[in-house]
Amino acid sequence: MVTKTFSVGRIVRADYNESTRQLDLHFQEGTVRSYQAVPNEVFRRFCNAPNPTTYWEDRIAEEYVRVSGRSGGDVDSAKKALDDLFG
Repeated sequence: MVTKTFSVGRIVRADYNESTRQLDLHFQEGTVRSYQAVPNEVFRRFCNAPNPTTYWEDRIAEEYVRVSGRSGGDVDSAKKALDDLFG
C-alpha cells in the first residue's frame, strides 16, 4: 500500500492499494471515502496535483465507484466535545 500525506486542501491523506486499485481518501473532518478500480496513473496524477482536493472533485469523485467509507473518529468522543463546547 502506498500512502501520501497532503498539507493543502481538505484531503489530508491518501492510501492506494496497487493490487486491488482501491483509493482511500482521508478528509480533515475524519471521514474516509474509498474508490474502486482507480488506475495507478490517476493516483500518481492526484498525488502530483497542485490542489489534490480539486483534482479529486474533477477527476475521481464522479468517475470511479465509491464503496462505503468509514468514519475516522469515535462518535461518542465527538458528541462529548460538542457537549463541552455548547453545553
